[in-house]
Amino acid sequence: MSLDSKVTTRSLFLLVGFVIVIARSGWAQTPDSKKRVEPTSQATDNGITFSEPIESVWEFGLKINATAEARGITATVPIPMEWPEQEIEVLVEQKSDNIGKFVLKNPTPHTRQFIFKINRIASGQSETALIRFKVKKRLIIAPTDTSKFVLTSKVPNEVKTFLKPSPYIESDDKQIREIAHSLNETPVSAWEQVEKNLRWVRDNIEYRFDKQIHSCLEAIEVKHGDCEELSSVFIAICRAQGIPARAVWIPDHTYPEFYLSDQEGNGHWFPCQAAGTYEFGAMSEPKPILQKGDRFRIPGQRDEVRYLRPTLVARQAPGGVSIEWISRQVQSGTKPGSVNGN
Repeated sequence: MSLDSKVTTRSLFLLVGFVIVIARSGWAQTPDSKKRVEPTSQATDNGITFSEPIESVWEFGLKINATAEARGITATVPIPMEWPEQEIEVLVEQKSDNIGKFVLKNPTPHTRQFIFKINRIASGQSETALIRFKVKKRLIIAPTDTSKFVLTSKVPNEVKTFLKPSPYIESDDKQIREIAHSLNETPVSAWEQVEKNLRWVRDNIEYRFDKQIHSCLEAIEVKHGDCEELSSVFIAICRAQGIPARAVWIPDHTYPEFYLSDQEGNGHWFPCQAAGTYEFGAMSEPKPILQKGDRFRIPGQRDEVRYLRPTLVARQAPGGVSIEWISRQVQSGTKPGSVNGN
């Protein structure tokens, strides 16, 4: 299901003052990517094995429509950022004449966005702001020797947040802790334990897309959910066992990562697929990573949020405005050096 084909409640934008917002989902719709790329060669970096980078071109932005005159608009858009497996290059910024300068910032260590302002939008007028990126994505290849990975005895401070409950991930709930304990009764290696958690989720929670996001407790009760719910259940079980885990957000999909240490005490994040094609410790998804994590405190917002979303604030919008989130691939993945960005 494409980004622009459905209006969903799971990606509703921030409502402020008189603003009326219509959202189009940017992630967590499909259980699997339509196109996967097989690794061609390998390079080792920080204990993780990568493929050669796959280059693609993507656009992220907003289209704003005013049914009546609106003034004093400030909008934000989440965009990809650098990760060990991902490099980002801005190719071009495109904006309507009434849109001011773009400002890029990191509201949290795991998120990035661009911000822009519009002084005035006339009734019936539309404004568009977007950035085109070249994305170099290295696919992750599963390690051949998994016996060297163990539970982390001393979790770094920056990783401890991924042991705590998050919105819709109730890892401290009694039911979650009981499931986690039942899966941890038979001694196995750390790697086998995490994979056991993943198989339990895939065996017990049926994939079924839903416009409305649900908590992992609801997914366990009804025994179905989409990639967000399946990832949330896996993350909650891991955290209840003392294994850091987090969500990874890409266009139209969510998958989890888990954290183990090697025998030298170095920590590593490994991906897996809770929904769609089975992958464990590997990731053949070439789409750009928008953000990692599921528990953010955003400046200006009182409550913790599950992920960074597009927002719009208007000082004056008596007739309301609507916004369409632009998240689209404009050039498919190729080998390095063949993307021109045109």
